[in-house]
Amino acid sequence: MKNIHCKMFGHDFQVTRNVTYHVKEYTCKNCKKELTTNSSGKLTELTPKFKEINDVLERIHYKRKLKTSEQTVTNNNLLVFSH
Repeated sequence: MKNIHCKMFGHDFQVTRNVTYHVKEYTCKNCKKELTTNSSGKLTELTPKFKEINDVLERIHYKRKLKTSEQTVTNNNLLVFSH
């Protein structure tokens, strides 16, 4: 019954996970179909391979985000002398 709604009116996708700023995972509210954005920015089905890729991307993105935030904190504590 849930698939009939999607066949008639189309899927109603919601973002379920932000992997990076550009890569997201989506799930249909009605039929629970899962999609993700691929390397070219198009939506593809969320296979175990893409799920693993997204996990690695999220880990790299998180570490890089932490590193840049630490650098901004240390840069704010520097003394700047001008003549």
